[in-house]
Amino acid sequence: MYPATRIERFNENVQLKYQLFNSIFMTLPFDAIGNTGVLLPLFSEICDDGYENNKSPQQIFDDFSEKYLQGYPESQKIDLMFRFIQYVERQVVLFDAIEDAAFDTLNNLEGRGSLRESREKAESQGLTEELKTFLQEYQVRTVLTAHPTQFYPGAVLGIITDLTAAIRDNNLSQIKTLLAQLGKTPFIKQEKPTPYDEAVSLVWYLENVFYPTAGDMLSYIQDTIYKGDPINHGALSFGFWPGGDRDGNPFVTTDITLKVADRLRTSILKCYYTDVKKLKRKLTFTGVEPLVTDIEQRLYRSVFYSDGDIYISLQEFQSGLAAIRKIIIDHHQSLYLDEIDTLINKTLVFGYYFASLDIRQNSHIHDTVFNDIITKLISRGDATLKDYATFNEEEKLQALEKIKNNSIEASWFENNNTRFTLESITAMKTIQEKNGENGCNRYIISNNESAHNVLEVLAMFELLGWQNPTADIVPLFETVDDLKDAHKVMQSLYENKKYATHLKARGNKQTIMLGFSDGTKDGGYLMANWSIYKAKESLTLMAREYGIKVIFFDGRGGPPARGGGKTHKFYASQGQTIENNEIQITIQGQTISSNFGTLDSCRYNLENLLSAGITNGVFNKDKKQLTQPQRDVFDELAKLSYEKYAAFKAHPKFLPYLEHMSTLNYYAKTNIGSRPSKRSKSAELDFNDLRAIPFVGSWSQLKQNVPGFYGLGHALKHFEENDEWDKVADLYEDSLFFRTLVENSMMSLTKSFFPLTAYMRDDKEFGEFWQIIYEEFKETNRLLLKISGYKKLMENYPDGRASVKIREQIVRPLLTIQQYALNKIREMKNGNEPDTLLEVYEKIVTRSLFGNINASRNSA
Repeated sequence: MYPATRIERFNENVQLKYQLFNSIFMTLPFDAIGNTGVLLPLFSEICDDGYENNKSPQQIFDDFSEKYLQGYPESQKIDLMFRFIQYVERQVVLFDAIEDAAFDTLNNLEGRGSLRESREKAESQGLTEELKTFLQEYQVRTVLTAHPTQFYPGAVLGIITDLTAAIRDNNLSQIKTLLAQLGKTPFIKQEKPTPYDEAVSLVWYLENVFYPTAGDMLSYIQDTIYKGDPINHGALSFGFWPGGDRDGNPFVTTDITLKVADRLRTSILKCYYTDVKKLKRKLTFTGVEPLVTDIEQRLYRSVFYSDGDIYISLQEFQSGLAAIRKIIIDHHQSLYLDEIDTLINKTLVFGYYFASLDIRQNSHIHDTVFNDIITKLISRGDATLKDYATFNEEEKLQALEKIKNNSIEASWFENNNTRFTLESITAMKTIQEKNGENGCNRYIISNNESAHNVLEVLAMFELLGWQNPTADIVPLFETVDDLKDAHKVMQSLYENKKYATHLKARGNKQTIMLGFSDGTKDGGYLMANWSIYKAKESLTLMAREYGIKVIFFDGRGGPPARGGGKTHKFYASQGQTIENNEIQITIQGQTISSNFGTLDSCRYNLENLLSAGITNGVFNKDKKQLTQPQRDVFDELAKLSYEKYAAFKAHPKFLPYLEHMSTLNYYAKTNIGSRPSKRSKSAELDFNDLRAIPFVGSWSQLKQNVPGFYGLGHALKHFEENDEWDKVADLYEDSLFFRTLVENSMMSLTKSFFPLTAYMRDDKEFGEFWQIIYEEFKETNRLLLKISGYKKLMENYPDGRASVKIREQIVRPLLTIQQYALNKIREMKNGNEPDTLLEVYEKIVTRSLFGNINASRNSA
């Protein structure tokens, strides 16, 4: 008998279970629900039939009303819409829990991309020593951000966790009880979360998922690769943005930053205390018990009887564990040695900081801050930088290099941005004193456009009295133009005496961040990805020339349009032209819950990332690189797609379409994140102020997913029409990087559903614009099938395709209601209907956002 295929396992363990448990859920007697559970499947069926027959959401809901809601007043129909939304939200949660429960059945946790595969491959090729050496230096850093792409309330997260466990155990009684609880638990947050609330939510994942997973992974490395010898380097580390990311978030104050850092320290100490308490029950041997008891008591005081005082330093904690380890080996036959080693390894990864808190601010804010500083220095008699605003780039760098060691204080400044920016630097120093240097040692400059952006931040450190700061300054390059010039910016910095001195003190290591989300928003899908690839190559060359160890930090989002998708494949596809010192990556929103939300999925995906680095650093050193003709093809594809996307953005209906036909204006009302949905407070919509998440999300709500494919079909068609198809076919065959881009774009296309908005083709104002999008969708769809040889999109990921299809089916009634409500709102605003129910229909649109956002969790 042949083993079950992935799609067979999916159908048995996910699809069939969802049908079973959903049928139970739909029959549960919730208060005031009435016959919703009966009507929703009927509405879903009418939606499917309606779209097959080219009907609009308005016509579909009217058909449903005529057939099943005769005599219902509009108020009752509206009430039913809200109840449909509530049901769909919970159906999404149920499907999440079922997929999570089946994760280890659907995925081979010790197969391709696992640490076991890397170890066995190294052993078979005689590369074990090389693998050991590589892991002494290499690291994967996942950075948790609170960018609002999914944020369930804590109570719902708890239900998901319990429901997943009950489904895994096939505990039908418990499942039924949890589904009943789910039906009665509110999903909506009445108020926006604070950055501290977001931090607390993400700390849950650190405590319950990343902490045990990191310990298990390092123990595996120690036991199987190092054969039990102690390791002195954690191959994993974790970063944290809530509370430190000030870019466009006025709610991140200095108090919040310090409070989050304290919470991180307290949380890791609690984890250590819990582990030591468990160890104490086992280490009951002569000479060991007093040592364990001492550590336990001092940790206890530090956690429960302390206002921030630490009664056992990290060094004392590690030394105590090392002493216990030695006694266990020398006198007690190494009993429980694995547990001791696991705890020691955890201290290597998490220290007393748990996750390193990054500080981030926008370079445009720094412009204001630095002008305020100069004005204040002039008023106090220092005119060194009096004409700074008129200087060119070279003059600015020279002036900043010679800046005097004046002393300024944040309290001197009335402007909030200036005061808070300077306070965030002093907060870094405070956090380092309490949590250790790794607790907060990176200052990220988003929208970095020049070398002086970086040198100004270094000057701020010094002006605040922090000479030779134990902090890294990380420029973030985002737009296509900034990515193109990034290596020149870094060359200016490497050649700058002041910055070179700072870098030397930091071990000649330079972290550079590259932003996929804003790159895609700015330049389109293909150009953004190719621009980042080429920027990494030129930045690698520049760093090697100056003897700098460059580390790339990728700002990736959940969906492929924001750099997500099969992320590990992007790293595995990078060759020797791109430095492979570390993998650093942001994970956020639905990516956290879908890829790292359970112990199995977390380990699987962390191992995939680590193995991608190992593949490049140990096994594929001589991997075939892109040839010059292939690079020329990539350049031409990127250029053509960029031109198409740029023309699309420049279309006079581009912004009006987003503003009037999509859900863009409703993201700010969802209360799923602390950040405003755009950077400025201007009432007028400005493309440059738009954040990537609501931008990409609005296309997703329309089921058009423009940022994940637009321009790609146009570029491929050019090669087809000019009898050069063999060139792109060869590129697809030879380049894993290009193939991964194509596969991720396929996911964006699979999640598109143009029948939902097909009624817009008849709109007087936007019909032509809708048709432009649809034509590019059809061309991209046709040509991606042609280049891959597939008969349907995502054919090589049948279970992934099936998951997408079921999720899309679940939310289709919700999206139909959303479009119905948007159409009602437009009619009211155009004066075609009375606006007495305008606020109610706007609330329907806002509520309907949640289910679709959360249903997209498999976009990563």
